[in-house]
Amino acid sequence: MSKLSKRIKKITNNIDFKQLYHIDTIIELLKKSSTVKFVESIDVAINLGIDPKKSNQNIRGSVILPNSIGRTIRVAVFTQGENIKIAQKAGADLIGMQDLSEKIEKEGVNFNAVIASPDAMNIVMKLGHILGPRGLIPNIQSGTVTTNISEAIKNAKTGQIRYRNDKNGIIHASIGRINFKKKHIKENFSFFVETVKKMKPPQSKGVYIKKIVLSTTMGIGLTVDQSSINL
Repeated sequence: MSKLSKRIKKITNNIDFKQLYHIDTIIELLKKSSTVKFVESIDVAINLGIDPKKSNQNIRGSVILPNSIGRTIRVAVFTQGENIKIAQKAGADLIGMQDLSEKIEKEGVNFNAVIASPDAMNIVMKLGHILGPRGLIPNIQSGTVTTNISEAIKNAKTGQIRYRNDKNGIIHASIGRINFKKKHIKENFSFFVETVKKMKPPQSKGVYIKKIVLSTTMGIGLTVDQSSINL
């Protein structure tokens, strides 16, 4: 087992990892413990009472948080014709069809979101081996396969986040930055958790939201006392 760094030791000195913390206390602790030289993201992990092996219990969706996520989003758009001008006006960073596909094959991924008009999906799917592992393949459910290119770009630029449970039934997402005001972090957190709560599949029995952990990019994770967020 690797040794803990001095920074992590200092952070963990006064923290009880078995304790459930009020959401306000967690935000304060995360802010105090962030000592790295960059602005860390605040991440949430929600352990769900679902069976991820059953397709009808898997959770997948997208949401625009009330206070964005605090980072610049680069958007690649697969489209053609009049939609090219629309995408340019909406602020897309990369636009094209086969030419864009070849660029990605050659240069890799340097964007955070992919949007496609329906007529471009045959090209996009050929990039599945590149986009798939990064969760970037557009789909109708998240609004990233659409005829309304302008709105989709606006949503992505605003900080629309996509989420899905992993093989262990856990959802991971970034909900902001450590330099956000406390109330904005809390608003984003509450909005996201409430969104996931509404996604509970009928087939899921028992406790749905089993555990919620908040952490920073390079920091420690603290477990939320769910009674402090009125679930």
